[in-house]
Amino acid sequence: MTGSTNEKWDCCSEQSQKIMMPVEKFLLFVALPTVVGTSLIEAWVLSRRQHYNWHALGASLVDLFLRTVINILMPLSIVAPLIALAWNYRISTIELNTWLALVVLFFGQEFCYYWYHRAAHRVRWFWLNHSIHHSPNELNLSAAYRIGIFGRITGTALFFLPMVWLGYPIRVVLATLTLNLLYQFWLHTTWIPRLGWFEYIFNSPSAHRVHHAANPEYLDANYGGVLVIFDRLFGTYVAERDDLPCRYGWVVPLQSNNPLRIEFTQWIAFFRDIASARRLADLLGYVFGPPGWKPNGQGLTTEVIRARAAARQ
Repeated sequence: MTGSTNEKWDCCSEQSQKIMMPVEKFLLFVALPTVVGTSLIEAWVLSRRQHYNWHALGASLVDLFLRTVINILMPLSIVAPLIALAWNYRISTIELNTWLALVVLFFGQEFCYYWYHRAAHRVRWFWLNHSIHHSPNELNLSAAYRIGIFGRITGTALFFLPMVWLGYPIRVVLATLTLNLLYQFWLHTTWIPRLGWFEYIFNSPSAHRVHHAANPEYLDANYGGVLVIFDRLFGTYVAERDDLPCRYGWVVPLQSNNPLRIEFTQWIAFFRDIASARRLADLLGYVFGPPGWKPNGQGLTTEVIRARAAARQ
């Protein structure tokens, strides 16, 4: 391949802009208003039947607004140089004009999403932003678009570099990711029952309730986006149990709907831990270890939480 990285990156952006403009317009002008409007309808219906936390919905809307503003002001992720490098040394240039290209895009992106999502729960650096999505103590449609405002700072796009290296323009990959997340919108409900055979292949509200649950038995499970086949393949699938109702929110619940506390609580704790590190190993553990990791082994990691729960039984 010849030419500079910048030239190739510009070519990538120009090509993907031509391909993805209709999709991006659909997401901005159709999908986004529909998502917000549907969550408001659900809120109105649920509030007439049971308690509904309108302040939590407001916090989710603030997250959505701030994320949009920040993404406009910060159009590139911190991993943008790696994205450009992957495109520079791509093994092909794939156009979305065959079924094979679309099938590889779908399954490849789903595979990458699984590993991103798994890392977002098992590596603290990625959990810092993803934890915002798990902060609501009630599961409803408004929780779906509370995603966190610092995804580009933590480098979420890092996990999708293989798709760029294969030859898919980054805007194609990220638009596919957005469609994946759009599918997951309807999964954030407690009122849709189990769906039988559908749940053997596809992600469902039941599977996603488990994913959002803070019960020791449910932690770190069901990472798939549209599919659950990779959870079943890699042993992270956990079925919802009738005898174990889901408790939502963080392991240590955040009892606040203040958007600033929601967005920055995990970051403040992170920087405090970093400042307290006395060894390089401790510093690396705080950054790349699982959420809750402590040098003495007594932090609230999933393994410690489950061990303590088992000891109480």
